[in-house]
Amino acid sequence: LQGQDEPLLMEDPETTFVWGTNVNIAEAQSRFRRFIANYEAPQQEMLQDLMGEDFVQVSKPKYPELILDVIRRGESSVDLDCADLHSYDEELYSQLVFYPQEIVPLFDIAINDIAMDIVTHDESLRQEYSAGGVEGPLAFRLQVRTFNLKDTKTMRGLDPSDVDHLVSVTGMITTVSSILPDLKQAFFKCSVCGFTPEPVYIDRGNIQEPQKCQSCNSLNSMVLLHNRCLFSNKQQAKMQETPDSVPEGETPCTMSTFVFDDHVDGIKPGDRVKMTGIFRALPTRVASRQRNLRAIFKTYVDVIHVQKDGPEDTAIAQNNTKAGMGEEAEMDGGNSEERVMSFTAEEEAAFQKISQSPDIYSRLVKSLAPSVWELDDVKRGILCQLFSGSNKVLQTGERLRSEVNVLLCGDPGTSKSQLMSYVHKLSPRGIYTSGRGSSSVGLTAYVTRDPDSREMVLESGALVLSDLGICCIDEFDKMSDDARNALHEAMEQQTVSLAKAGIICTLNARTSVLASANPSGSRYNPSQSVMENLRLPSTLLSRFDLIFLILDKPDLAADRQLARHLVSLHNPDANQHESRDSQSVIPVDLLRSYILYAQSKCKPALTDDAAEALVNYYVEMRRMGTSAAGSKVITSTPRQLESLVRLSEALAKMKLAKTVEVADVDEAARLVKVALQQSATDPRTGTIDMDLIQTGVSASLRKIRHKLEQDIQSILSSKSGRSLSSSELMHELKELLGETSAPSTNELWELMQQLSQSGRLRVRGDTITLA
Repeated sequence: LQGQDEPLLMEDPETTFVWGTNVNIAEAQSRFRRFIANYEAPQQEMLQDLMGEDFVQVSKPKYPELILDVIRRGESSVDLDCADLHSYDEELYSQLVFYPQEIVPLFDIAINDIAMDIVTHDESLRQEYSAGGVEGPLAFRLQVRTFNLKDTKTMRGLDPSDVDHLVSVTGMITTVSSILPDLKQAFFKCSVCGFTPEPVYIDRGNIQEPQKCQSCNSLNSMVLLHNRCLFSNKQQAKMQETPDSVPEGETPCTMSTFVFDDHVDGIKPGDRVKMTGIFRALPTRVASRQRNLRAIFKTYVDVIHVQKDGPEDTAIAQNNTKAGMGEEAEMDGGNSEERVMSFTAEEEAAFQKISQSPDIYSRLVKSLAPSVWELDDVKRGILCQLFSGSNKVLQTGERLRSEVNVLLCGDPGTSKSQLMSYVHKLSPRGIYTSGRGSSSVGLTAYVTRDPDSREMVLESGALVLSDLGICCIDEFDKMSDDARNALHEAMEQQTVSLAKAGIICTLNARTSVLASANPSGSRYNPSQSVMENLRLPSTLLSRFDLIFLILDKPDLAADRQLARHLVSLHNPDANQHESRDSQSVIPVDLLRSYILYAQSKCKPALTDDAAEALVNYYVEMRRMGTSAAGSKVITSTPRQLESLVRLSEALAKMKLAKTVEVADVDEAARLVKVALQQSATDPRTGTIDMDLIQTGVSASLRKIRHKLEQDIQSILSSKSGRSLSSSELMHELKELLGETSAPSTNELWELMQQLSQSGRLRVRGDTITLA
């Protein structure tokens, strides 16, 4: 920006206009200074309603305090809300939108002059940030980052009239390149006499190369010395349209953007962002060695400001917060990758007031998908997934999983997809996909050829894009086996390992999986286990912390209430009697902010009483299997104990508590028991048997099969030739066990195949022989 100051400032700035525009340099700077000095920000009405009597209206200029805060934090950019500028000076706002290449450098000059005045009037700041005394220049330069334009455009809505204008677009980041050097100051040297002229600064994206040497008058003799030039950081990020903004029947558009300086490494694939920048068009050559240009230009956006989909969350703030963590990040085992955000004092006070309400738990349950009737326990489990547990890193560097995985299984039409779509909208970071339309590489990562550099690059899949978020997978039972196998590592180790096309890497996939599945026969059969209904591998089911069964049971009273609730959604006028309940519902934006605040600021620790309660619950659940029907049945595993810890921490986060109390452990144990009673109950005995989830076969069924195997061997050994046909064997079993206890034909053949594979029987056609 230093190089842009000189071409703009002429000898008489009072009457100087930038060529081709209506921008008067002196007038624009004077208007901007008046705006900075006089604009007073109105307070947020939402915070006033939440804080009530504690809210204090303060009337003072907004931006001098903001600039002072930026200087004290040692940052290099000032965020300028364009809505404030539009309300104060519409003409200056219009010039900013139509001529950003000229106006933004003028804003930078003015903001640095204002910052210099602030520093010179503050003794401590003058000593710390001035380089050469009171009259000396500042030891840093500030840049203005404009955001929150009046009009936000879609990617497909940008047209040639927007070229070189300031635009604001929203989307999701799909890929981010490595850091690129961006030339800011060029240093030339004459190849004939060695003369070096003054460095040339970049002016509106162009470098004016000296045509003639001032020493020897040689023409076109200048060469660029790269090691003497000045470069800044630059990064290319590709942004894709979000699903809710794609028109019917269309595919999402993709746009190239370039971020600079503070924004570099501030955004990651999967982030939903709003980018404000200059829309540019770049001519492309027909061939690399020809000067002929194509008629169609390549468009991209030079980004000025990046705003993530979160409260007060910008890429710059996240970068600066991570950079200032210092030793704390190292003591945390290098786990500084987790979400770091900044909140204002008013927002934190509003969050604390919400957390201190006595019915905070029930309010959160009512606020999650209020259009879905009842299913309170399912909503409590999903809330635990949204808040998640606390991140922990052992001394060995191993990271303990803090994310909660939830599986919703049940009959069609029981609001499973409604809950998932609401969670996807509520979660600030996440991907929604369907089982039928997902492949293994689409979930993890795939290798493709970059169209610009023609090199093999790695593209992130759904699990990697939803890192530190929630991955919603609908129609989980209809996924292919390859796609389902890709989830095993991500759901437990929280990583995705790849070795493709010479690219060997391990990607982070610290995501919570929310999946929904329908039974294989459309309707859930209570006489069969979850494994027999879903037909999912047991190794995958065991990785879910909570498995909820949502069944459609006929009940006259419940059906009438559900029907009235559904009709009331289509008839808002008849919903007036529920106004009292709607007052306790937290708005979606505030709920999202509350969840983000709890995730980033609240790290509850286990108390001694809570730890003892966790141990007692685990031992009690194990004891239930020992006393069940006089046989040893596994009713709980160490994975259930880890789930109890995660759920207890999530329940403590809902109250913004610093410690996990016994009440949180009790509620977590209740949720686990509810889920186990639904999903891990053996339909033959009615007892909880974790072998159904772990291995797919209950202990009672295993015992029955073992007894049947002994009966078959005794029958075959008593016959001459030690062989029988299948029909004769079935007749003998019915006589021995009776009609009711005898196995079916399918069960008998399944057992025969297992015994044949183990070498204890030989099956040839219809003849069964004892080995």
